[in-house]
Amino acid sequence: MSERQVNERSNEIVETMGVVYVVDDDDAVRDSVQWLLEASRYRVIGFNSAEEFLAKHDPAAIAVAILDVRMPGMSGLELQEQLITRKSRLPIIFITGHGDVPMAVSTMKKGAVDFIEKPFDQAALKALVERMLGEARAYASESERQRLSEALLGKLTPREQQVLERIVAGRLNKQIADDLGISIKTVEAHRANIMDKMNANTVADLMRTVLTGGALRQ
Repeated sequence: MSERQVNERSNEIVETMGVVYVVDDDDAVRDSVQWLLEASRYRVIGFNSAEEFLAKHDPAAIAVAILDVRMPGMSGLELQEQLITRKSRLPIIFITGHGDVPMAVSTMKKGAVDFIEKPFDQAALKALVERMLGEARAYASESERQRLSEALLGKLTPREQQVLERIVAGRLNKQIADDLGISIKTVEAHRANIMDKMNANTVADLMRTVLTGGALRQ
C-alpha cells in the first residue's frame, strides 16, 4: 500500500469516528483539548465562540460538542438552548472552571452528556467522548435505516398501503380481499408487488422494514 493510500485510509478512519467540536474562548484550553483528542485520532474542530460554531458547524455530522459554559457573547448554556430549539441531537459535554451542582443538573436535564470542571481528567474526557460518539454513530445508523425504510414505504400505491396495513395486522389473503372488496388473486398480486418494492423476501423482512419506517404513509 502506497503512502498516499495509507493517508487516505487514515482520513477515512478519522471521518468514520466522528467529529469533536470544541467551543471555548480560551485559546489554551481549546488547543489543549484539541491536541489531546487529535492524538487519539479524532477529527477536532475548534471555535472561539458559540456564534462562530452555529455559523460553521455541520448539523448533519456524527459529532459531539465540548462547550465552555461561560464565554463572551453567547454562553455555552445559551448555545445549548439554541441547539435544542433547532431540534439538534448533538451530544454536549460542558467544560468550565465555574461549574456548580445546580447548573450541572440543569444542563444534564436538557440533554447535556456531562459536566467537567477544569482542570479535567484527560482519560475520563477521552472515554466520555468515545462513548458519546459511539452513541451518535448508532443514532445516525438508525436514522439512515429509517430514512431508507420510509423511502421504500413511499413507493407503495394507496391500495398497496391498504393491503400492507392488513398484512401487518395479521389478516389472511381472503380476509384482506373481503375487507377491500377485491379478489384473492388481486390481493396476491398486490402482495407480490409489495414484497418486491420493499426488497423483502419474507413477511419477517417486511415487518422489520415497516417497524423501522414507522407508521404507514397516509
